[in-house]
Amino acid sequence: MDYIPLDSYPHYTECEKIVSQLGFHLVELKISPQNGVTQILATITGKDAGVNIGVNDCSRVHKVLLPALEEILGTDNTYMELTSPGMERNIKNAAEFQLFLGREIRVYDKRVTDWVGGVLKSADDKSLMLEEAKEDGSAEQKKISFDDIAKAKFIHL
Repeated sequence: MDYIPLDSYPHYTECEKIVSQLGFHLVELKISPQNGVTQILATITGKDAGVNIGVNDCSRVHKVLLPALEEILGTDNTYMELTSPGMERNIKNAAEFQLFLGREIRVYDKRVTDWVGGVLKSADDKSLMLEEAKEDGSAEQKKISFDDIAKAKFIHL
């Protein structure tokens, strides 16, 4: 799995500051011109892994982020879709792991050719640390390099 710094995406840094002030993190930002309209796709997550994002949260961020982006881009001919990561999110960029600390995730580890799951404890630009609960009540920590991850997604019970 590739690690692409989130701040390398156009306008991510400016938009993350705005979203962060509202109590969220910006996970994804895609801006593309389509038939004369600037299409914006944004995904936000909460700063607390245990709190779910609702429609009202998305609406509140949308009302602040859209005018700011229109000013940054110099256009008002825009369409913006703002969502939460959702229950079935596939983690697309290894840089996203840092935003999901404390969440239960699973990764397909190429070394063991199987899914490995647990609570995401830490992540940097090379690897992540999962804590897997064992049947006897103990916990095992597993460090997994991004090079060994084929896919990653949330675990929802």
